[in-house]
Amino acid sequence: MAEIKVMSAGAVKSVVSALGAEFERDTGNKLNFNFGTAGSLRERIKDGETADIVVLSESAIAELAKLGLVVADSIVDVGRTVTGVVIREGGPVPDISTPEAFKRAFLDARSVAYTDPKAGGSGGIMFAALLEKLGIADAINKKAVLGKSGHDVTTSIAEGRAEIGTTFISEVLPVKGARVVGPLPGDLHIANTYTAAIHAQAIAPAGAEFFLRKLTDPATRPRWIAAGLEPAFPDR
Repeated sequence: MAEIKVMSAGAVKSVVSALGAEFERDTGNKLNFNFGTAGSLRERIKDGETADIVVLSESAIAELAKLGLVVADSIVDVGRTVTGVVIREGGPVPDISTPEAFKRAFLDARSVAYTDPKAGGSGGIMFAALLEKLGIADAINKKAVLGKSGHDVTTSIAEGRAEIGTTFISEVLPVKGARVVGPLPGDLHIANTYTAAIHAQAIAPAGAEFFLRKLTDPATRPRWIAAGLEPAFPDR
């Protein structure tokens, strides 16, 4: 039986971990999980770190493919997630029904949590760009509570260290004490596709391919949906 090294973005951690546990039980193989932001894992791979299977943002996988660091024929989209507004469970629910209402809610909040773009998280990078687009980056950054990941962001809100925030909905659902108000409204909507591939220097390529088939088995589609992700692979 093989040990299969998996490098995966945090946005898909809950479902990749759950399906991984089943895979280990059913096959006897061992999965060595390495979770982090898509950007940080991409850089680790570019710097020479190897894995067997890599699950990152679509753009990160595309970049690695151009560099010959993943097997092009193995690339497959696994899930899409959207950015949502997060508050502490039981707290007042802000109006985010329109882009203007969303903007006002974040300007009125005492503190705002989101992933530090410098940490390489896709959600934080896209949200920072949105703040610039709305012209409120300076105002929000003065009261920002930055996290290293979407899980950190959600935890800071659940524990009361931040009043409101944004991250991918799939990263909120596993955290007790946090509530998703809803996705960003209208043309502020942010979605991201996550993609898997086998590393070009995989030590256990057969095991990686086997786990990749597990992740994209049509029977797992309800599991992806329950985790706050839209399956991006065929249903049959």
